[in-house]
Amino acid sequence: MQSYDIYVGGSFMRTEAIIKVQNPFNNEYFAQTYLASEKELEKAIQAAHCIEKQMNEMPLYLRYEILMNIASLIKENKDYLAKILSMESAKPYVYAIAEINRAAQTFTIAAEESKRLPLEYLSLDWSLDASNREALVKYFPVGIVAGISPFNFPMNLAVHKIAPAIAAGCPIILKPATSTPLSTLELAKIIDKTCLPKGALSVLPMDRTVGNLLVVDKRIKLLTFTGSSAVGWEMKRQCGKKKIVLELGGNAGTIVTASTDIEHAVKRCLIGAFSFSGQVCIHAQRIYVEQSVFEQFLNKFIEAVKTLKYGNPIESDTNISSMIDEENAIRVESWVNEAISGGAKLHCGGKRIDSYYEATVLTNTKMEMKVCSNEIFGPVVTIEPYNDFKQAVDLVNETNYGLQAGVFTNSIKEMDYAFNYINVGGVILNDIPTYRVDHMPYGGIKDSGIGREGVKYAIMDMLEPKILVKSKL
Repeated sequence: MQSYDIYVGGSFMRTEAIIKVQNPFNNEYFAQTYLASEKELEKAIQAAHCIEKQMNEMPLYLRYEILMNIASLIKENKDYLAKILSMESAKPYVYAIAEINRAAQTFTIAAEESKRLPLEYLSLDWSLDASNREALVKYFPVGIVAGISPFNFPMNLAVHKIAPAIAAGCPIILKPATSTPLSTLELAKIIDKTCLPKGALSVLPMDRTVGNLLVVDKRIKLLTFTGSSAVGWEMKRQCGKKKIVLELGGNAGTIVTASTDIEHAVKRCLIGAFSFSGQVCIHAQRIYVEQSVFEQFLNKFIEAVKTLKYGNPIESDTNISSMIDEENAIRVESWVNEAISGGAKLHCGGKRIDSYYEATVLTNTKMEMKVCSNEIFGPVVTIEPYNDFKQAVDLVNETNYGLQAGVFTNSIKEMDYAFNYINVGGVILNDIPTYRVDHMPYGGIKDSGIGREGVKYAIMDMLEPKILVKSKL
């Protein structure tokens, strides 16, 4: 069993508390790492504090070189990294390799953005008493950043916190999910080979009690969290005066109109519904199809679902594998059974074997059912008909979440209406809500969070403006 040391203030070390990492597909323990205690966290915070001035003063060319070096090293080791990611999360290899490639791209984007951090000149002579004054607005690093990343994208969602912090000149302490800590510890090994100052990054698996110190410690100036809505909003309540960015859950709706290419919509919705067993916050959970093409879409979709190959995630032709653990598979099973008992119709799937849950399609659902109203975070999709496009938009909006939505239409009028009236952070036209490119602003409204990720937007959260007002002599 391979052991992974944790990364504390620029040093690799072990503690007495061991975490055994399990492959969710076969339930085998294949690696171990260590839990950080308050002592290791304090060491990381002190190391980050000592390096703040150096990070602030680091020239932009050096930040760029560090970030590009990391991207290059990720690419060189992508196959190995994808295998580790696949084993710790049961993510099919085809999606794991895509995530590693995205992580490299995210560091590349951060390198580019590091060369154009904002700097503004302001003329102040808008009134007589300011006629001889001008100003410069410069943006400075906020200080120590705490990042908390989830299990479902253990590499790239961590990178979306680490890369912007380096670009902005902020030290960062990252808490990965304890079920999938290996990807980020491998990343720490890569970053440790670069000339990033020691102390600028720590990667600390922690339990919730120790991890909550990231939320309440006043020395940490920004908290960026990706995870469940309940946990995120409780963190906001506790975080005090620090800045906070929350990228939380979703319950994404997709509209399919008669004007679109149905074959294309089916193909894309299949990916949106079942990639990584639906354990994606922009998982296409609810699909609304125009009545005139509803049966056509439904039949083609069910045929496509039956072609999905279940198997070992490390195999390149596996489409769907186990969920992260049996507890979540049991939860999904109970929600589906509850819906069926309430009158929903099961078209395919609906069975659980340990932590694997079949790709499942339901119709005749009601919004009060958990499979519709809550974030299922599993391989389940509901498909329902609609008659009027405005009604479809209302159905998409009938949720406490507001992350992203997909709309398949060739009508410019419907495109405009969707963009203006769907209450989400992003509307994806002629594609699924699961679509994301790493430099776009990404985040939601309502229970889906506050703030935006996407490298440039994350960097801006990690900077504070300061104005210099000058008198012209």
